[in-house]
Amino acid sequence: SYSVVMEKRINVPEAQQASPFVNASVGTEAAECDLATSKNVKSMGFVLVHAGAGYHSESKAKEYKHVCKRACQKAVEKLKSGALAVEAVTAALVELEDSPFTNAGMGSNLNLSGEIECDASIMDGKSLHFGAVGALSGIKNPVLVANRLLSEAQKGKLSAGRIPPCFLVGRGAYYWARDHGIPYCLPEKMATKFSLSAFKRNKRKMELAEKVETEFIQTKKRRQSSENENDSGSLDTVGAIVVDHEGNVAAAVSSGGLAMKHAGRVGQAAHYGCGCWAENAGNLNTYSTAVSTSGCGEHLVRTMLARECSAAMQYEDAHHALLETMQNKFIGSPFLSSEDCVLGGVIVLRSCRCVAEESSPDVQALLVEFLWSHTTESMCIGYMSARDGKAKTHISRLPPGAVAGQSLAIEGGVCRLGSLSR
Repeated sequence: SYSVVMEKRINVPEAQQASPFVNASVGTEAAECDLATSKNVKSMGFVLVHAGAGYHSESKAKEYKHVCKRACQKAVEKLKSGALAVEAVTAALVELEDSPFTNAGMGSNLNLSGEIECDASIMDGKSLHFGAVGALSGIKNPVLVANRLLSEAQKGKLSAGRIPPCFLVGRGAYYWARDHGIPYCLPEKMATKFSLSAFKRNKRKMELAEKVETEFIQTKKRRQSSENENDSGSLDTVGAIVVDHEGNVAAAVSSGGLAMKHAGRVGQAAHYGCGCWAENAGNLNTYSTAVSTSGCGEHLVRTMLARECSAAMQYEDAHHALLETMQNKFIGSPFLSSEDCVLGGVIVLRSCRCVAEESSPDVQALLVEFLWSHTTESMCIGYMSARDGKAKTHISRLPPGAVAGQSLAIEGGVCRLGSLSR
C-alpha cells in the first residue's frame, strides 16, 4: 500500500478520492494569478521550473530557490521580447545547467569512470518536434544541442533525402554539436568541488560495500548514507515547461544522471515520452499540455511518465487526473511491480483559451493550470508569469512519517493570462 499527501492549491473542483489506499490531507489555500488585460499580448506567458526531485537540504534551500528564480526570470525575459515557448524554455534550462547546485551541465554527477556524461531533451508543442542528446561529454549546455537538433529537423530532409537525427549520443553527439557551433568545454572543467567530493565519497562507499559480507550491514550502510546525503549529488534531472503569448507550449529536461552510473548509461532525460512532453491543443485535444519529469531514470523510462501525465491532462479535473496517474501509472505501475521504492517527480501544466471576464466573446484569455507531484523526499520548483515582478519558489516536501517511494505529494495553482482577440 502507499499513501498520498496533498497540499491542494488550485481552484478546480475537489478531487474525488476513490482509492482505498489514499490517505489524503487536503488544504484549501489557492495560489492564483488573475492578470489584467494586456494591450501588448507579447507580454503574456508562463513558466514553471524544477531543480530536481530528490533530497534538498534545508542548509542549501536558499540556493535551490535562487536558481529556480533565475531560471524563471530568464524564460520570462524571452517571453517579454516576443520569443516563443521553445526559446524561453531553453533559456530557463541553460540557467539551471549553469548552476553548481544542480545535477545538470556544470557540476553534474560523475560516473563510475570519474567522467561527466549528460542527457537532455526538448519538445515543441506546436510542431511536435523533439531533440535529445545522451551520454554527452564536453558540452557545457547539453540543452543547446537538443534544441539545435529540434530546429534543424524542422528545416526538413538533408541531402539525398536523408532524415535528420532527433537523438544523438556520445562522441557522435559531441562532434555534431561542434559542427553546428555549440560551445564546448573541457570535461575536467565541468566538475565542481561538490561533484568531485561526492564522487570520492561514493567511491569509498562502493569499495567498503564490496568488502562487507552480510546483507544486513550493507543495507544499514546504504540507508545511513542516503539519510546523510546533503549535496547536489543526491538530486536529479532539472526541467522547465512554458506557455507563450500564442498559447504554444514547450518542455525540456537536462540531467547528469545517477551518481556512479555506468559509462554510456542514458536516463529518462533523453528518452522520448519519458523526460518531457509538449503538445498544443488541436485534433482531439482540448488542452495544450507540457510535462517535465525528474527522479530515478529507470523508473521513469519504464513507465513513460511524461507522456502518461500529458494524456491524463485531457480529463476535466487536472488535479484528480495527475493524482490517479501518479498512483496507477507510476507508484502502482505493473511495469514496476518488483520495485518497493518508486522515485520520481513531475511538473505539469495545461492551458486553454477562455472568454475574458467582462469582455466580448471575441476577446479571450489563456487559462493555465499548473501542478507538481513527487514521491521523493522533496522537490524544488519555481514559477512566474510574464506579468509578475518576481518568481515564486517553493520546496515541496513529504510530511513527517511519509515513506519516500511509497507516498506522494501533489500541489498546484491556476493563472489567467492577459487577453487577446480571436
